[in-house]
Amino acid sequence: MSASPDSLELWLPDLARFDPAHPLRALLHKADRLAPGARGYLAGLAERFVVHGGLPAAALTRELMAGDAADASWLCADPAWVQPDLNGARLLACGQMQLGMEEAQALARPLKPVFGDAGMILEVSSPDHWHVRLPSGAPIPSFASPEQALGEDLFEHLPQGADGRRWRVLLNEVQVLLHQHPLNAERRTRGVPPINSLWLWGGGALPNIVRTSLQGVIGDDVLLGALARHAGIATVPRTAAAIETAPPGWLIDLQDLPVDDIATLWWPSVQALAQKQPLQLSFASGERWVIRPWHRLRFWRGGGK
Repeated sequence: MSASPDSLELWLPDLARFDPAHPLRALLHKADRLAPGARGYLAGLAERFVVHGGLPAAALTRELMAGDAADASWLCADPAWVQPDLNGARLLACGQMQLGMEEAQALARPLKPVFGDAGMILEVSSPDHWHVRLPSGAPIPSFASPEQALGEDLFEHLPQGADGRRWRVLLNEVQVLLHQHPLNAERRTRGVPPINSLWLWGGGALPNIVRTSLQGVIGDDVLLGALARHAGIATVPRTAAAIETAPPGWLIDLQDLPVDDIATLWWPSVQALAQKQPLQLSFASGERWVIRPWHRLRFWRGGGK
């Protein structure tokens, strides 16, 4: 459910993460509740951007970063940290692994022949976003997204059966090579997690058309930016000035931020917006409210001025 054309939408983290003292709660006291929307990151993107046949995150982000995604199918192959436990192994982190480009290239170097032997090409599009170009006509495997797999047993989210075996073997070889890589020993001495796996997901080809009712987006998320660009709408980096001047019909992406940062760094900008135009407050957990400038007069509801 996108915001109505006369309102500006704020995409926020899960509602449960905002404690009772958070300043956003004061807005909710005076706002009107709406019907719930999509829950989760990918579902939230799919709610705002219509892509026929699903959301090919790999092709979209590769096209944004390198401009060469057309005429091929792609997989995301994001650097990841996997932790063995008594029952198998769990995905603890994926992307945003404090990697520099030189370090990312060094980690990828021994992996490229492994993918090459399977007829694939491993590309380091950015330190946190790696991609695999699949052979022409190759079937697209179904992998869980990072948000679905984080904290869970890897085996439950890997392709199963005979068709999935080649991918399980490939990932096992990747994990062995990364475990042995000397850069991971250095990372441990620096107190940062090792890069001991890749997470494959978001497979597909570049879509012909992406549709949205949004007029523009403010945010730093790569997939959101890729969708906006493919839909032909404006994309602006997230700054206080951009937020304070955002017009109706736009989306401001705050859902990836810590709630404490929203309360300190971004709250003055949100308050300024709420005083001059309608805001739809859309939480990643699905809850929706609308707050209008005159709602501040609802003193009987409490929640501050």
